[in-house]
Amino acid sequence: MTHAATHPLPLTDPRAAPLALVVPFCLAWSSAFAAGKIGLADCPPLLLLAFRFLIAGVLLAGLAAWRGEYRGIGGRTFVLLGLLGLLNHALYLGLSYSGMTLVSSGLTALIVSANPVLTAALAALLLGEAMNRRKAVGLALGVAGVALVVRGRLGSGTDAPLGIALAVGALVALSAGTLLFKRLAPRAGLLAGTGVQVLVAGLALLPAGLLLEDAGSIRLTASLAGSLAYQALVVSIGGYLLWFHLLQRASATEASAYHFLMPPLGMLFGWLLLGETVQPWDLLGILPVALGIRLVTRG
Repeated sequence: MTHAATHPLPLTDPRAAPLALVVPFCLAWSSAFAAGKIGLADCPPLLLLAFRFLIAGVLLAGLAAWRGEYRGIGGRTFVLLGLLGLLNHALYLGLSYSGMTLVSSGLTALIVSANPVLTAALAALLLGEAMNRRKAVGLALGVAGVALVVRGRLGSGTDAPLGIALAVGALVALSAGTLLFKRLAPRAGLLAGTGVQVLVAGLALLPAGLLLEDAGSIRLTASLAGSLAYQALVVSIGGYLLWFHLLQRASATEASAYHFLMPPLGMLFGWLLLGETVQPWDLLGILPVALGIRLVTRG
């Protein structure tokens, strides 16, 4: 199989990643849930995502083609990128957004932020990444923090169990996509690879949305247009390019640890943009999560 001229970056320490990359990635990723919930007021979840992915995919794939990034890429790589698109975009966000019709955007961000825990456990088994006592304790603290928040919300009746289950399914899809990306390392430039993934996700979700959802319920409002533009340009293009760049630089466990930063940011955006309530259980749950990320990523 022939490979593209652009190869993944060499593995380096994730702490060497400049704040100029880490900060915008965390802000873009964590704000996506609140921005998405704004769009959900005027458009069903699967169709909203399909439109977002098709816009971002056409822009990314067109730019990559103009730069010649698709020359020399074999059919196997395209198939792999398509599979990654289904996991990292269609399933992960399809389940997340469907869940957000039943639960708050802050809780969705919190559950998905457990990605480092699941990814690290599976990476130790499937990728041979090192797992020591310190990391194990950190991962256990992450699980405890998320469980504390979920237990508090279930007990209060604030969020529906089905919505929480969909968010957990999104977490599994994202972890699977992360491990597959590290395991098979598709040989394609960031623009080309992300463009194929996003475009495949959009093409997969569009017929699903038309079949399962009511297209007539879409309302063409300024808030929907703003939500779509933000999600396509800032999140699907900017956020995912930064994510795959960080994932190329670090191990699956270390790169995924950045997701532990999403709960406070996700709940902050939910409070600022949507007026969502932050409960005492949320604040208590963040404490073990914050300690967990320190233990997992400490050198």
